[in-house]
Amino acid sequence: MQSPKREKVILVGCQLDDNDRKFHYSLEELASLTATAQGEVITQVQQKRDRLHPATYIGKGKLEELHQLEDELEPDLIIFNDELTPTQLRNLQNVLSARVLDRTHLILDIFAQRAKSKEGILQVELAQLQYLLPRLTGQGTALSRLGGGIGTRGPGETQLETDRRHIRRRIDDIKNQLQTIVKHRERYRERRKRNNTFQIAIVGYTNAGKSTLFNRLSMAESFEEDKLFATLDPMTRRIVLPSGYSALITDTVGFIQDLPTTLIAAFRSTLEEVKEANLLLHVVDSSSPDYFNHERTVNELLKELEMDHLPQLTVYNKADEVRSDFVPSSGETTLISAFNETDRNQLKKKIEDLAVASMQYYHVIVPSDEGRLLSVLKSETILRELVFLEEQQAYKCKGYVLADHPVTGSLKLFEI
Repeated sequence: MQSPKREKVILVGCQLDDNDRKFHYSLEELASLTATAQGEVITQVQQKRDRLHPATYIGKGKLEELHQLEDELEPDLIIFNDELTPTQLRNLQNVLSARVLDRTHLILDIFAQRAKSKEGILQVELAQLQYLLPRLTGQGTALSRLGGGIGTRGPGETQLETDRRHIRRRIDDIKNQLQTIVKHRERYRERRKRNNTFQIAIVGYTNAGKSTLFNRLSMAESFEEDKLFATLDPMTRRIVLPSGYSALITDTVGFIQDLPTTLIAAFRSTLEEVKEANLLLHVVDSSSPDYFNHERTVNELLKELEMDHLPQLTVYNKADEVRSDFVPSSGETTLISAFNETDRNQLKKKIEDLAVASMQYYHVIVPSDEGRLLSVLKSETILRELVFLEEQQAYKCKGYVLADHPVTGSLKLFEI
């Protein structure tokens, strides 16, 4: 099958401070996002200003330069490195003949490509509609001519500009559907809580290798690809720790700096999975020149989502490509390659040590006719010692259990 033609794109960025390195990486990330959306960057236009131009994002002279460049290179698309206001978008579209997109619209478009589950698709559509609503004025012609390509996936293809009330009704409808899905997931979570399983959530910057690690740890089939936002829908699988104890591990959507506010709100319920976790595995790409900012971005978003109180193990991935200037942050950290089995086994050992640290110790003598209790201790606790005492016809058991596990009541009866 013939691959779709890649659209030609000019990137436009405006630097507002003296941090050249941060600005450079920000534009590099925009180029990666563009490639993920099947676009080909043909050139970049940059300007340094004290503040963004309120009417046109870049200054009048730079806009004229961009217009001339457009005539010369004939791009399909011009993508701006910040979220444009409705006024800026309208003014730029009046001057430029190529389609104008901003960073937010591009990210929403990639999410529209990636969403697979019913919830993921609804979350993306909700974010797209909330983004589009204030930007509809004067975009009648722009939206009517959308026929495919970057920035046109999802609801943009229907002539939404004809009826704002229709959009508001659709937003309400999606919110109601999502509420039902959220309630459904809450019931699942409650059941998991009742089963009292140790829960791990993998979080991290997009493309840090979360899904690769998730797949290798759990032997699951989560989609993994060297692209931004390869995973959108959370997936939960079982992971067996060195002692044989089974925990649950969840893969989540990748974080990104300047994540659109509409998306933070829309995906809050998807990340609710993380709120229930006993441990966060924060995966960081140690080969990225911007790894420090990536790590900080994720921690800031976790704080915004009120999840920064959860125990965290920072997993620096891609150890085989680690940078010479790499310095790990403070706290619980480990450096691994997700493809290296020895590294993965060491990580599982570290996860188990952290699990033990959050559990209660028990030392009990269990009569041999308490078969069900012994079975629960083997499968639902971290059993460190199991010795048969012939004279007493009982088992001496030592191990660790989650504080609120139902079995703690039974263990009190057999404590030494």
